[in-house]
Amino acid sequence: MLYYARPLAQLLEQLEKLPTVGPKTAQRLAFHILRAPREDTEALAQAVRDVRDKIKPCTRCGNFTDQEICDICLDPRRDTSLLCVVGEPLDLMQIENSNEFRGRYHVLGGVMNPIEGIGPEQLNINALMKRLSEENVGEVILAVSPTVEGETTANYLANLLRPRGLRVTQLARGLPFGGDLGYADQMTIAGAMRGRRDF
Repeated sequence: MLYYARPLAQLLEQLEKLPTVGPKTAQRLAFHILRAPREDTEALAQAVRDVRDKIKPCTRCGNFTDQEICDICLDPRRDTSLLCVVGEPLDLMQIENSNEFRGRYHVLGGVMNPIEGIGPEQLNINALMKRLSEENVGEVILAVSPTVEGETTANYLANLLRPRGLRVTQLARGLPFGGDLGYADQMTIAGAMRGRRDF
């Protein structure tokens, strides 16, 4: 059994809580931090504090920002007639990194999952409907991850949106069913965006 000094053991414990970080990766990261120059470790600690203290949801779309309204919503070059609905801010960033979409976004804050008690009321759907009443949107792209929960959410939203006379599309099936949008590469997302279809 390995014994670590208490501060090192606490760091390892915290690192292992991060997604995809197992014991060996946590150990490598911890020893890297231990050997790094003090200014680097202080900058890392400050960056973590700043993320927790300064990042909040955009009041318009729900994306992460350090302002009231995010830079994407404020960008006058964006096509305001296109609105891409995603589950999480990470999904938004994946689509942005594809450099294929030039419209605006709406972040739901998750997808419907009755087992976990997440229904329409827990998602940012009321704000979406309010935006559609106030903004000149012609097409809504449902870009939720192609999982059972994502499909349930997409179907629910499509049924709400169709009566408004909007074009409702969904990303093409270049994305694998059961996969997570956050893990898709930019080429797959770009192809899926180009090949979207009516829902």
